[in-house]
Amino acid sequence: MSLPFFLRAAATLLLALAAALLCVWLRTPLPWMIGPLLAMSIASILGAPTRSWPPLRNAGQWVIASALGLYFTPQVTALVAGLWWAILLAIAWALGLGWAFGRWLHRRHAHRIGGEPRTQWATTYFAGSIGGASEMTLLAERENGRSDLVAAAHTVRLIIVTLVIPPAILYSGLHGLDATLPGAREVHGPGLLLLVLATGAGAWLMSRTGRANPWFMGALVVSMGLTMAGIELSALPNGATNVAQLLIGISLGVRFRREFLRGAPLWLLDVALGTVGMILLCAGFGGLLAWATGLHFATLVLGTSPGGIAEMAITAKVLQLGVPVVTAFQVCRLVAVLVLVEPLYRWVGPR
Repeated sequence: MSLPFFLRAAATLLLALAAALLCVWLRTPLPWMIGPLLAMSIASILGAPTRSWPPLRNAGQWVIASALGLYFTPQVTALVAGLWWAILLAIAWALGLGWAFGRWLHRRHAHRIGGEPRTQWATTYFAGSIGGASEMTLLAERENGRSDLVAAAHTVRLIIVTLVIPPAILYSGLHGLDATLPGAREVHGPGLLLLVLATGAGAWLMSRTGRANPWFMGALVVSMGLTMAGIELSALPNGATNVAQLLIGISLGVRFRREFLRGAPLWLLDVALGTVGMILLCAGFGGLLAWATGLHFATLVLGTSPGGIAEMAITAKVLQLGVPVVTAFQVCRLVAVLVLVEPLYRWVGPR
């Protein structure tokens, strides 16, 4: 007899909390996100009935986005605006790298995917694209690709990036050298209430438009807009961002299932190898941008990495790196990929 959904979700939260506290005690990097992520991945693979409740995941993204927006003071905004050319280069790099990764997967797995050439190319192209997992999966399905393989590829990519890059930066000693302070640094009750209401309204309105990552993007736009205008309502409590990291870690970890690993082991192995290769290539590209812009190397590694916005921005915040720069690079890349990846598919795909 299976457990009710709410009991599964509650047990998942308790296990994630225990894992986070253990990682805090062990002093691991990003304990509130990596601990739950690892615990949920292992438990899910072993067949435990783990569950992530979507409203909680949305709340985690909402809190993180609201906290990130507080860094965009007028002075910092001017700095980021001056990097427009570097952001454009990073977008072109991400599109080209995603295409190359898709070509490599196509060469390795087209014969295993089967079906028509269009199905094979749609599967590998959208699996290689550096974009949001849900959006790339939907696009692949629209073009008759294997949505299960695309979703698996993006899950593996996000988890590997999240588990590799933060510890690498922490243990290399590159953290805490490019700190940007948020505009509001103290918690004020009335101001916090207004901030919650404003960002919540922005997230809700964005969700009504059907846009990608509405609870993250909507809250980020409102929080950024207020801070850029010089309106400092309140900081967020540290505990809130820790809980948000825990919820995001859960949402990543529960994607793994036992049948998920059995379905296409060679596909997942090649995706993992390709992801490691992309991490190294992006680190090299980030180093070139750091040399050209004079910004910190670790900041631009996070800004150009093939990871998700929330995970990389959280890393920048916790490790005291350039949060606005990382957020700007990742947000602009996400928007550009969502706009351009499908037209590019039709241009370079099979006729």
